[in-house]
Amino acid sequence: MQQRHEHHRHSAPAPVKEPARSVFGGLARKFLLALLLVGCGFTLYYGAASLNFLLAPKIEERKTVASPITEAEWQAMVVGIEKTSGAYRGRVGIYLKDIQTGRVWEYNAAGLFPSASLIKVPIMAAVFEKIKLGAITLDTQIRLTNRGRVGGSGSLKWVREGTSLSVMEIIYKMITESDNTATKMLIDYVGMPYLENSFRKLGLVQTNITPEGMSLASGRVKNENYTTAREMAGLMERIYEGELVNREASEFMLDVLKHTKSRSRLRRGLPLGWEIGHKTGLLRRSCHDVGIVFSPRGDFVLAVLTSEVPDYTSAKNFITRVAKLTYAYYKIDAGFAESPRAADGVPAL
Repeated sequence: MQQRHEHHRHSAPAPVKEPARSVFGGLARKFLLALLLVGCGFTLYYGAASLNFLLAPKIEERKTVASPITEAEWQAMVVGIEKTSGAYRGRVGIYLKDIQTGRVWEYNAAGLFPSASLIKVPIMAAVFEKIKLGAITLDTQIRLTNRGRVGGSGSLKWVREGTSLSVMEIIYKMITESDNTATKMLIDYVGMPYLENSFRKLGLVQTNITPEGMSLASGRVKNENYTTAREMAGLMERIYEGELVNREASEFMLDVLKHTKSRSRLRRGLPLGWEIGHKTGLLRRSCHDVGIVFSPRGDFVLAVLTSEVPDYTSAKNFITRVAKLTYAYYKIDAGFAESPRAADGVPAL
């Protein structure tokens, strides 16, 4: 297995342009009406969330971190992650970026991996591109048909045929439950050619989408969906910075990612009070998790992709081990730069 790891600093991102609010502005009145007429938790929550970012003042600048991770801690941390990754029996691709300092560490980050359900993140972004263009809105209704039902993850496969759901509800299901029926509904609505073109416009070079790649078959498929740790982490960082599609869309996507229901992999072992916005994937001996972690010592992007895994349990546990190694150094009381064990890259967990 070819391995590649780099340590370098990136220049600060270009200032985000203030997006036009006209496309999203018309939703405010509709959400307010929904709040008054409908009592379900989902509508209440997302109606309020949408009103919040539509009507709130300009988002504040990035938070100041009182005690960012030091160079010595960073080096000890990535040595530990590299040792753990080298010992795992499957293929591994990792991208880690400290957003505060710009430090980046990569391990086979450009390697191709079957994307599994990570494909749902660029699909979500592509749908928001259509919303920005005014072709659809978050409350556009899509009807569920028997032909559109898909097995596997998600609860929509049990919903009655003919039920209409809003684009907002479908996106929420696709990300938080990794709902495959919701994904198919969006693909059928916007079209595969549109998604292929949109992926290129989003700047994705290695990440592709094909009809065969969306199959839930456990064996190999003729034309697989592929992605890389670097490209998936790049999407997450652009969402964090408010740069994916536009500021409002990025805020909405980040909020949905924070409500992903998976409690394994990156989320497992998350220290008390920390937030994470992430998306998992699992299919055809591939197991992934990519997300944005909000820690006391600075926010960071972490993408851990695996393939050719011996079994899914070991892959999930491996991703959790990588996450815990990272979390240990981002705790306020980490102090690993002064620890005698830091030189060996082994935190005293």
